[in-house]
Amino acid sequence: MNGRGITLWGFVGTVILTTLMAGSQALGLTRMNIPFMLGTMVTPDRDRAKLLGFGMHLANGWLFAALYAAAFQSWRRATWWLGALIGLVHALFVLVAAMPLLPGMHPRMASEQRGPTPTRQLEPPGVLALNYGKRTPVSVVLAHLVYGAILGTFYRLR
Repeated sequence: MNGRGITLWGFVGTVILTTLMAGSQALGLTRMNIPFMLGTMVTPDRDRAKLLGFGMHLANGWLFAALYAAAFQSWRRATWWLGALIGLVHALFVLVAAMPLLPGMHPRMASEQRGPTPTRQLEPPGVLALNYGKRTPVSVVLAHLVYGAILGTFYRLR
């Protein structure tokens, strides 16, 4: 696999994905903030959580870039549309499988079955992360489509 390509384009793709998600939040399309949710898993300090969460999200972006690259290598080609297709599958996995599991892993997030407590004050995302707004799934899918398209366009096979 092309380690430099994974490092560079995984970084670029993750920064753009994060920017699109932050822009969606700023425009009121969603209330979801992935770096904040990740960061509050490791610290109760809400300001520090944003910084730590961005680092965690960047690391996840590199991990997923390696998975995308493995798929490209196995198919012996990388194109924008193959990357976008993987991005669609990635987004659907995040929305359908990962988001509903998050309260079970997150020490500061309430669940659908148990409401908030003094420690668990973050709202659970729910299925498709709809608790963060009706347009949240759209912004998540679009951001992941762009992430995948970036990787598919610029990743070079070894």
